Amino acid sequence: MVIRKAKKADIPAIVAMIANDELGKLREDYRDPLPETYFAAFEAINSDANQELMVCETPDGIVMGTLQLSFIQYLTYQGGIRAQIEAVRVHEAFRGKGIGQQLFEWAITRAKEKGAHVLQLTTDKKRPNALKFYQKLGFVASHEGMKLHF
Repeated sequence: MVIRKAKKADIPAIVAMIANDELGKLREDYRDPLPETYFAAFEAINSDANQELMVCETPDGIVMGTLQLSFIQYLTYQGGIRAQIEAVRVHEAFRGKGIGQQLFEWAITRAKEKGAHVLQLTTDKKRPNALKFYQKLGFVASHEGMKLHF
């Protein structure tokens, strides 16, 4: 398995994984051709040094999983850096093989390399299996998250 920075050509595979669950089906627009908004978002992410959109692939180039890692500089924690992990997905054909864990191990190592003092994530309460997975990796539900959708 290789974990590498995503390329424009990977966007359809990434969006397919994001759209392939009961919540993603409600908010994503996965079709062929893929809407241009996804490619514009990729360009914005790709040009930002504080964003890392990653994929993991098989030796023959099949995208098995993805995640986005963001680095947030802020004043608290003495001007610390917070790492935020988002959109972690593993293709359904590869689930249960430890790929998610390997993606998280990569993200934890990368966050430490960048000098982050914390790696955080949010998970929808409608995803109890994801919550259990994150807890197994050592994440603690220490805060109550809130969102305001527009």
